[in-house]
Amino acid sequence: MNSGIFPADRTAVLTGAASPRGIGRALADRLAGEGWEVAILDLDADACRQTAKDIAARHGARVVGFPADVSVEKSVDAAIAAVESQLPPVVALGNLAGISDPTPFLEVTLEQWERVFAVNVRGAFLVTRRVLRGMIDRHLGRIVSVSSVSAQRGGGTYSKVPYSASKAALLGFTRALAREVGEHGITVNAVAPGPIDTDIMGGTLTDERRAQMAAGGLVGRIGTPTEVAALIAFLMGPDAGFITAATYDINGGLQIS
Repeated sequence: MNSGIFPADRTAVLTGAASPRGIGRALADRLAGEGWEVAILDLDADACRQTAKDIAARHGARVVGFPADVSVEKSVDAAIAAVESQLPPVVALGNLAGISDPTPFLEVTLEQWERVFAVNVRGAFLVTRRVLRGMIDRHLGRIVSVSSVSAQRGGGTYSKVPYSASKAALLGFTRALAREVGEHGITVNAVAPGPIDTDIMGGTLTDERRAQMAAGGLVGRIGTPTEVAALIAFLMGPDAGFITAATYDINGGLQIS
């Protein structure tokens, strides 16, 4: 039993972390610089491996890309099995894989609805379940899922009902799971970003669109992936062991809870 002591050799599994402008890549880069070994799981096999190679070279750390579709159980099982055979014990999991959809509700097809939930919710379930037994055995784990201010405000940013509903589901997932696994030395938290300059907001943002998205906040700008990554890295670290079942807002004051 680990009893909460962080091992020197430890792995963080990050889903959806291959996007060049995403929160996941920023987090992988930060964790590699902090001494973690990192497993990047992403649907894009080439981007996954190249991202891992670039970050590993930058920090002299071990970062490995494992192609996976988080919505498919066999794909998740194969990827995590490879992680467990090649890297140190998995101490942290970041559920960052997600897709958005700006379609108005009455135009949303069942296929669109189910695809958003398959990636954003089923994916978090499958990957979390797969790594959890090892965390329980070692009595140590940090799980952080990326929700959204859209879950709290009912949209109002870029995506609409399917995305907001799926991200709200992650908040319930986080709180309920935290209750079940807290006795095993595992914390489960969520972060709820506001508008962040990533491709999930519909691609590279123009200055005009940035200004529009920042208008409802208090700090006069939108956020950056590195700012969200810093928060997640803290929640994954040794100093966050007394924080669980929490949702951390990082939205520039767009939503005041």
